[in-house]
Amino acid sequence: MSELRLSVAEERTIYHVADVDKALEDSAATKNEQLATLYEKMKQRGGGRYLVRPSGADMLDGLYDSCPNFGEVIDELKKYLALAVAGQEPMSFTPILLLGEPGIGKTHFARELARSLGTGHEFISMSSLTAGWILSGASSQWNNAKPGKVAQTLVHGEFANPIVVLDEIDKAGGDSRYDPMGALYSLLERDTARQFKDEYIDIDIDASHVLWVTTANDERAIPDPILNRMNVYQVPRPDRDAALQIAAALYREIVGEHDWGFAPEADEEVLECLANLPPRDMRKRLLAAFGNAKLDGRDALESRDFDVARSGRARKIGF
Repeated sequence: MSELRLSVAEERTIYHVADVDKALEDSAATKNEQLATLYEKMKQRGGGRYLVRPSGADMLDGLYDSCPNFGEVIDELKKYLALAVAGQEPMSFTPILLLGEPGIGKTHFARELARSLGTGHEFISMSSLTAGWILSGASSQWNNAKPGKVAQTLVHGEFANPIVVLDEIDKAGGDSRYDPMGALYSLLERDTARQFKDEYIDIDIDASHVLWVTTANDERAIPDPILNRMNVYQVPRPDRDAALQIAAALYREIVGEHDWGFAPEADEEVLECLANLPPRDMRKRLLAAFGNAKLDGRDALESRDFDVARSGRARKIGF
């Protein structure tokens, strides 16, 4: 895996403190203690956030090992990466949609991409959203109103260019009067995102540097104007070789994070057990297998450690 190298390019203003001062004088802020407190915190922090830029064209190469079925996506992102490195600029790419069946590792890839780039990361499950205000905030005049996820990420985070993952965007639903995707029409366009206005905070916020990654199982539920704002990638199910590669990378990652005494590399028997599982199930089954081995007093995994029955013993309940 290539060495991760990052440089801080500059501090970028995502909101102006003068605008916060003006908002504090507004009657809505004087009547809403929670909003006034947020404005004070925004003033204390200031509107500057870091824009990180990549310093090496090989920064995404590790994704080929951990997410081998995403090769086409990685190839495309490396083009943007090369331009950023050449111009000594922050990483920027057209919003992407990862399309494919459940369990193939779309969410895992998005998280690994954020880790590789070294910027902030916000994960939003669109299947749980029932109103557009979750992304863009609700008016402070409403009871229990609060900022949306985008403003929260930028105001409370450290970076002007975090990766925001919208998971299962095709499952967003709810009352059509409060379209969960409504805010995306402006957020996914760089020009309009420069003056994004969260309904709760009600001042201009520069969201134009946000890096958008969305996932879906079926694009038919996504409005065409949203699809047209993204590069769409059909992600295949991992083949046998790719599944073995994912399993090996996951094993190394988990063992490297803990001092459990297991070998740094998995043997063939372990990889074969994992390769039969969908990528999203590999981690939990591998963790259970590690636990089973330790219960048996071993520092090496065996195929029997992956037996589902060993990770929990069923008990009859009755009289």
